[in-house]
Amino acid sequence: MTPSMDPNRVLIFDTTLRDGEQSPGISLNPSEKLEIAQQLARLGVDIIEAGFPIASPGDFEAVQGIARKVQGPIIAGLARAHSADIERAWEAVKDAERPRIHTFCSTSDIHIKYQMQNTREDVLGMVRASVAHAKSYVDDVEFSPMDATRSDIEFTAEVLKIALDEGATTINIPDTVGYSVPQEYGAFLTRLYELVPELRDVVLSVHCHDDLGLAVANSLAGLIAGARQVECAVNGIGERAGNAAIEEIIMLLATRQDELGFTTGAVTKEIARTSRIVSRLTGYPVQPNKAIIGRNAFAHESGIHQDGVLKERTTFEIMDPASVGLDSNSLVLGKHSGRHALQQALSEMGIEVSGQTLNIAFKRFKEIADKKKQVTAMDLEALVTDELREEAAVGYSLEWFDVESSSRRPPHAKVSLRAPDGRELEGSFGGDGPIDAVFHAINVATGIDARLREFNIGAVTGGHDALGETSIVVEVEGFTGSGQGVSTDIVDACARAYVRALSNAVHRRDHATALEPLEAPQPLSATP
Repeated sequence: MTPSMDPNRVLIFDTTLRDGEQSPGISLNPSEKLEIAQQLARLGVDIIEAGFPIASPGDFEAVQGIARKVQGPIIAGLARAHSADIERAWEAVKDAERPRIHTFCSTSDIHIKYQMQNTREDVLGMVRASVAHAKSYVDDVEFSPMDATRSDIEFTAEVLKIALDEGATTINIPDTVGYSVPQEYGAFLTRLYELVPELRDVVLSVHCHDDLGLAVANSLAGLIAGARQVECAVNGIGERAGNAAIEEIIMLLATRQDELGFTTGAVTKEIARTSRIVSRLTGYPVQPNKAIIGRNAFAHESGIHQDGVLKERTTFEIMDPASVGLDSNSLVLGKHSGRHALQQALSEMGIEVSGQTLNIAFKRFKEIADKKKQVTAMDLEALVTDELREEAAVGYSLEWFDVESSSRRPPHAKVSLRAPDGRELEGSFGGDGPIDAVFHAINVATGIDARLREFNIGAVTGGHDALGETSIVVEVEGFTGSGQGVSTDIVDACARAYVRALSNAVHRRDHATALEPLEAPQPLSATP
């Protein structure tokens, strides 16, 4: 803990864009990552781990864009204990208002022997060189001993002393494979403080995975033991079973401040919107019973519970839904609302639009308002996000589609697309249903054999006139791309999402083949 910090202040380190994006099936493009990063800044996180710059040209571009455009939080780039990684991370974050390089190296014998094929002595040298290298570029350096909780604690302490000697300002202790239980994890940190007293002069961080469902519990145990930074991800996404969920960490500390005494800088009313944006862009739906932000988090089925809540909310609710931003389903605009009213409503939601972007959003709003009796804040958020995504898109765009569908004959679809070079392309095909037929027709029009990998459909709000929201992942020649679509017509939403996913996959393929592959001293999946 640095002397200038409030001893009860917990720093929120968000790794949604790094560890979270490593979840199977998630493929975000730079503009989508920037959108999430800007929302994380509104949420009030202290550090955004924007990515792993050496992993790919796209990841580098995303981290660099976030570093240049997102103000407020520290922007961190991840780097292995290799010179090329450190340099690439520095190039990506150097334009940030507050840059950080986060470097790591395994300390468990199982990793050192089988993954790295090195020795403990090799690790000591790599840590010294990498932290010193990072420190030559930035004052703010974080170091993580990967798989720390399965490492020999005396050796881990020796590694940490070297990192501190070379200038690390944050030391992170990752439970990389989610193996620890809370009392064990807390005791591990307590013992490290005894072996390395200098840890009390820096920020100690926790990074816990959820393989045994204990990520949040272990993170809390780490805070009680003295840590003051928590590494977490929106909706708990991440490698394998995921990370500690940021919404659970924030609301745990806020709701039980009486017992725990910890504070954060989070704007809790932004939690629900942050969750929706990440779910929409990643294609990972939130389970109904998910703590804090699930659809059922504040729902009461039991008659006894309902009766109690009607009489006094606190009988069965320990949090107010409004405190996390779950009160945004009220009517905000109608079909007679004007452009200024739309702009004002969006501004109150933290979405600033003007000029041509406002005109496009207003046109789409009017189209939807004619079909929906009620236009809620959640509807507006989905619509405007969809339009901003369309405006920023590169690649193909959907012009129109026709679908013939009947229980008596096979469905058939015809589509028209606008190619990146401006040509109009048409294609037609049949399928197992109207949506399948549209997807095949898009493939025919583009001449691209895109293969559907993930497909999710949901409703933005309740009611028969609800906006349909789709998230799709496709694969083109080994490269994946994700896309989203929003419309009151579910076939239209699916068509929009598919075209965007195909465009993103093609963009990634073309971008990768245009550049020489980067050298990788060890597998890129090896992260804390």
